[in-house]
Amino acid sequence: MVTVDISQLSAECNEWREALRSGKEVLNSDKTNLQTAASKNLSKDQLEQVEHLHNQFHIQLINIHDLKQSIKTHDRKVQFEASANGGQVYEETLEEHENLNDEFQNLQQTLEELQNEFNEFLKQSSQ
Repeated sequence: MVTVDISQLSAECNEWREALRSGKEVLNSDKTNLQTAASKNLSKDQLEQVEHLHNQFHIQLINIHDLKQSIKTHDRKVQFEASANGGQVYEETLEEHENLNDEFQNLQQTLEELQNEFNEFLKQSSQ
């Protein structure tokens, strides 16, 4: 077992979940904007891109939900272990925390790339 700053681990979990909530709001807004853009007279290529973006928004919303649930479960596990073991958690739990951090960072990167792709689509479809 390892002694760690439990409040720091929980704070990180809360930061991740808040960032994911924000990402979810952005994606839902983008979905609405995509529907508006799709109502215009678009080329076949643009319609294919609409379908691609719509699918990606759906997939990433699922990914956000799943990661938020994993983080929530992990945070509860950290709290339980710390209270049951005098402020200590198992090394596996710390490894899980690092893995969740990696997943979070990767998802943030994916969301940023998707946002850039969507903004480029909007720019091209308005010309």
